[in-house]
Amino acid sequence: MSKTRWVLAVGFIAALAIGVSAAIWAGAGQHLDADKFSQAAGTKATTTKDGVVRLAWSRTDVKVTVDGMAFPPAAGLGTWAAFTPAKHGAMVMGDTVVFQDEVTPAMDAAFANGLEVTGLHNHFFFDEPKVYFMHISGTGEPGRLAAGVKAVWDAVKKVRANHPQPTTSFGGKVPSSAIISADPIEKILGHKSESNKGVVKITIARDGTMHGVKVGGSMGLTTWAAFSGSDDLAAVDGDFIMTADEVQPVLKGLRKGNIHIVALHNHMVGEQPAFYFTHFWGKGSTQELAHGVKTALDAQKGVATKAVAH
Repeated sequence: MSKTRWVLAVGFIAALAIGVSAAIWAGAGQHLDADKFSQAAGTKATTTKDGVVRLAWSRTDVKVTVDGMAFPPAAGLGTWAAFTPAKHGAMVMGDTVVFQDEVTPAMDAAFANGLEVTGLHNHFFFDEPKVYFMHISGTGEPGRLAAGVKAVWDAVKKVRANHPQPTTSFGGKVPSSAIISADPIEKILGHKSESNKGVVKITIARDGTMHGVKVGGSMGLTTWAAFSGSDDLAAVDGDFIMTADEVQPVLKGLRKGNIHIVALHNHMVGEQPAFYFTHFWGKGSTQELAHGVKTALDAQKGVATKAVAH
């Protein structure tokens, strides 16, 4: 058998396997079987009138106040995932209520199980402890998607089982103000830096349009990383500007570099192309942190290279 025919045969078999699996998970009329999702996720599933299977649980495990009021979980502390039939399987969308020390474990679990993270933001002001919402999505074999959602939720529950109350830091030593050496950072990242009161900052601009007007770095279309502390123990914070195709590679690149994602959202409306922004935070030596940022930059560059090739 030629290599081309072998590849086609493997692809056909894989597609057939996914189709069979999807059929097993679907009932009459190709509606997804809620009972199978209940078994896979360990949480009672329900089916809406339009055939969407939903899993949900309320964050009653941590008491939250908003603007000084004891906040009832039913008013907006619900975690959920919704599944609908799709080509070759199903599609899932969901929103996970996370406290600050749950974000990284939940995100890592999502990536490890083939899910995408599509948003990370707050819904409240003056909330104690701070509450965030991590949106997820994915397509494919229904059982894998259900297992992925369960893995995310299990990661959250594991954090709370170990620490009933949300923690107030990532832990580890706190960087102290000293001199940051710019040269090693510039060599690793391949960009010139600016220094201001002990902070070394790298800024990378890109172009776009908004309402027909050309805009660029000076208008906020930038990726940047600021290093503060000392060479041995520093903190990095910053912002990546990304197109839709770049979001998941950049997030995964930052996590591979042990850098935490602290927000994922948009900054503008109506721009071309549509841009998304992720904010990040990490601690370590300046070289470790610079290599972490470089991993994400390389992942982002890889997306652009593939786009040009096609």
